Amino acid sequence: DRVLVRIKDLTVEKADQEVWVRGRIHTSRAKGKQCFLVLRQQQFNIQALVAVGQHASKQMVKFAANITKESIVDIQGVVRKAYQKVGGCTQQDVELHVQRIYVISSAEPRLPLQLDDAVRPEVEGEEDGRATVNQDTRLDNRIIDLRTSTSQAIFCLQSGICQLFRETLIRKGFVEIQTPKIISAASEGGANVFTVSYFKTSAYLAQSPQLYKQMCICADFEKVFCVGPVFRAEDSNTHRHLTEFVGLDIEMAFNYHYHEVVDEIADTLVQIFKGLQERFQTEIQTVSRQFPCEPFKFLEPTLRLEYREGVAMLREAGVEMGDEEDLSTPNEKLLGRLVKEKYDTDFYILDKYPLAVRPFYTMPDPANPKTSNSYDMFMRGEEILSGAQRIHDPQLLTERAKHHGIDLEKIKAYIDSFRFGAPPHAGGGIGLERVTMLYLGLHNVRQTSMFPRDPKRLTP
Repeated sequence: DRVLVRIKDLTVEKADQEVWVRGRIHTSRAKGKQCFLVLRQQQFNIQALVAVGQHASKQMVKFAANITKESIVDIQGVVRKAYQKVGGCTQQDVELHVQRIYVISSAEPRLPLQLDDAVRPEVEGEEDGRATVNQDTRLDNRIIDLRTSTSQAIFCLQSGICQLFRETLIRKGFVEIQTPKIISAASEGGANVFTVSYFKTSAYLAQSPQLYKQMCICADFEKVFCVGPVFRAEDSNTHRHLTEFVGLDIEMAFNYHYHEVVDEIADTLVQIFKGLQERFQTEIQTVSRQFPCEPFKFLEPTLRLEYREGVAMLREAGVEMGDEEDLSTPNEKLLGRLVKEKYDTDFYILDKYPLAVRPFYTMPDPANPKTSNSYDMFMRGEEILSGAQRIHDPQLLTERAKHHGIDLEKIKAYIDSFRFGAPPHAGGGIGLERVTMLYLGLHNVRQTSMFPRDPKRLTP
């Protein structure tokens, strides 16, 4: 008959009420005839006091003091207004006076890492010599690391990105689709795919849902999106690459110009940013306590620059690069800083990329054979979406594939998709983990992947 109350709901309004609470023992400290516990529940915690008196014996105080950290307990107690603010707790104006305590699940006494160390800002640890926890230790003991207030906040916010993505696109008339992840041929004719045994033959893990998104456009769905895993067999050990990540993919037919699609995608991202600001301030502030960062800035409507304008800005800053040269990662970041200085935005679009640096299926710009109807979107100077108008004419698509030296037999199914009438369309793919990382101003995508996969990590 216990009705459990959430710690975040224990406020001054509940003062003098008797409640049941379930949580983890974060810390315990015995002092004479009293024991102070900090009881944690996700991002929220409260101080609980076990004191010798009507409801607690000396043995009960001793019992409470010996409960191991991270054990799960049920506590019956009375909410009392605190005489002074309780530092280190989210519920600073109240404390819980314990009447009964039950251990639901006991944790082993030796933990692989201490949660207080895992949430300490690195700068503070360096200044006073206290421990911080390195990334490999965190990932090797991910189940403990995910209990920290910072990790809880990161993944609550990431869930919010998915929710806002779906809400916004459904409101815009998009249909959510589910696409195969086991495919018969390498996506996009590329080599960076994982091969898997498939009965008496081989198959591949999908690098992208693009073929299936486009097939749905050809089947008159007009506007589609999907949320699902994407696999890239790239030996990239960088701060922003994973071999498996969550793709937020969009594809849309348009009436007159591919900028109709660009504007829809940009507005979708803006609605996500606005929703995060409105709904997840607690999570944003929790993360910023450990990883301080300037609030994310964006414009409405979104700033759109042509590639040649970006190149001109880089050249003014002393960078030497050709008109048809792709952006390197350092140049991406530099351009992001230049855009922030000039336009005061962390989010912008770079449009009209050189045709030479885009995939074979990218529609050439009809007004300039050296450029293409393609675009990337950037957050804090790093690319989070790559997209384009797709070639929907099978003859032109065949010519472009030949130009890129692609074996036509390997992409036959892709080209055949457009032989029965295909509307003009465009789209793009967004990396969920990368958006989360850059919105929060974090420095490694592994912080925003719950169980990351990269060339050197396959567990847990």
